[in-house]
Amino acid sequence: MINPLLIPILGISCGLLAIIGGVFVRPWFKLKERQMEIEAQMVAEKAAQYAAQTERLEQRVRVLERIVTDRGIAVADEIEKLREAPLN
Repeated sequence: MINPLLIPILGISCGLLAIIGGVFVRPWFKLKERQMEIEAQMVAEKAAQYAAQTERLEQRVRVLERIVTDRGIAVADEIEKLREAPLN
């Protein structure tokens, strides 16, 4: 048999728990959610920076590949001519 005194204590405890949850727990969850949003924005910005840097490096590599493949022999000849030229 349930003690009749436990029913009001249980009711008051549930009410207090709801109040505590609304006053303390909900703002804490909102704070954590905001922190995660800010962190996600920072990660997205970093990813964009890395993507831009990668694109620049890829463009430079394409230029180097074009130079080497289009003028590979001519570049080697020019280097040799520079080695043979006397220093003044």
